[in-house]
Amino acid sequence: RENFIHLCNPHLEKMKEDILYHFALGTGTHDFPTLFGDVKFVCVGGSPSRMKAFITYIAEELGLGSPGCDYPNICAGTDRYAMYKVGPILSVSHGMGIPSISIMLHELIKLLYHAKCSDITIIRIGTSGGIGLEPGSVVITRQSVDATFKPQLEQVVLGKTVIRSTNLDEQLTKELMQCSKEIGQFNTVIGNTMCTLDFYEGQGRLDGAICLYNEEEKLQYLKNAYASGVRNIEMESSVFAAMCNLSGVKAAVVCVTLLNRLEGDQINSPHDVLVEYQQRPQKLVGYFIKKSLGKV
Repeated sequence: RENFIHLCNPHLEKMKEDILYHFALGTGTHDFPTLFGDVKFVCVGGSPSRMKAFITYIAEELGLGSPGCDYPNICAGTDRYAMYKVGPILSVSHGMGIPSISIMLHELIKLLYHAKCSDITIIRIGTSGGIGLEPGSVVITRQSVDATFKPQLEQVVLGKTVIRSTNLDEQLTKELMQCSKEIGQFNTVIGNTMCTLDFYEGQGRLDGAICLYNEEEKLQYLKNAYASGVRNIEMESSVFAAMCNLSGVKAAVVCVTLLNRLEGDQINSPHDVLVEYQQRPQKLVGYFIKKSLGKV
């Protein structure tokens, strides 16, 4: 059973029903194997609209469903997350930040377990701030690091600090990089991703409501991050990597950079340019899925 989801929780075996509250789903009310048993690829990203756009895109790429088809939100009973499905692909929103994606992942991993899914690949697609890269570059994460550049997630459980690994699947990373080379449409690199607890001070911005450091200190910090191998900054990758590792799931993070943080803090590219940037991780992961399914 090595390729099945591994649950690190013996208490779940004693429960008559498992309610996935933030998905508005439950084992007592839904037939998980029938609904989700064929899932092989799960793509997660911050906003519901982006994940709906992805499921529409991948459906067209794979020739699934009819043109112009509207895909219903499986989690319509809640406003916390959105979930869409076509064929063997599940697309789920996770909100912003470690707490939000952590809650979603607990319930997603249990969903896949109850559905008896196997050989699952989970990929986070999103946006990020780049370091030393042209805006629009795509970063495939080698490992997620914290704000001190350590490849770990530090979490307090029952009052005790727990350290968890944040490495991502090396083979999957290489396969995604090869896919980008085959597409040949945009710059893609493999690098470390810094995951922070905050968008402003935590990422060294000068434009928040509070800032008690100067521009020189900010630039030195970002240069130190670059020297350590960091190529982009976001707010979800560490817990994503840690939880997928513990659950025995192949995982990757693919984020486009919307700006070079060495040159500024605010995103000022035109809207249509940003829209095209945000489609790049979708294109890369879509191509990877097509190739994996033998449809390239």
